[in-house]
Amino acid sequence: MKIRNVEPDPVARLVEALKKFPGVGPKSAQRMAMYILRSPAGFADDLAERIREVGRETRFCSRCGNISASDPCRICADSNRDGSVLCVVEEPADVTAIEKTGAYRGKYYVLHGALSPMEDVGPEDIKIAGLIELIKKEGIKEVILATNLDAEGDATAHYLANQLKSLKVKISRIARGVPVGSDLQYVDEATLGESISGRREIGGKSEKN
Repeated sequence: MKIRNVEPDPVARLVEALKKFPGVGPKSAQRMAMYILRSPAGFADDLAERIREVGRETRFCSRCGNISASDPCRICADSNRDGSVLCVVEEPADVTAIEKTGAYRGKYYVLHGALSPMEDVGPEDIKIAGLIELIKKEGIKEVILATNLDAEGDATAHYLANQLKSLKVKISRIARGVPVGSDLQYVDEATLGESISGRREIGGKSEKN
């Protein structure tokens, strides 16, 4: 007897889709799906439209890699920012976190990841080549390594510091006021702002701007 393939029902398909989000397991995906189903009429349609809107109206800035509605992004296009200082972060959310502090007026570069041998993420998997090219092209004078203060972030900062030494730029690292192991996007604004202001030149003294 021929067994007919049975397509998963819409709820099961939604759960499978939600499980693709980082950090979302089967139980979390199930709860999210149930929340959507139990929400007032129009919630699901509005959510779907917001997702489509993001796809239509946002992109990655061709200069820094940040998420933006324009290219270049508003920070890269701002002539009032200090173009000689470049803050290197792991993810676009880190740009938002640092901007909220008001402690930094330079420009950014987003790596879109961090080195992680355990997950087979090497230098070729994040945007290091583009960073080096940008530093050479724009004559950057200082690079602030604002990767997360965890094992992957520290490994990435160490690797970048070695790669950038030959470019004759000042290389600094955000201060340890941020708790070790922290993702920047979850650190409070005051602490993160102090870590930017009190950044330390690698092999040198702390900065106070």
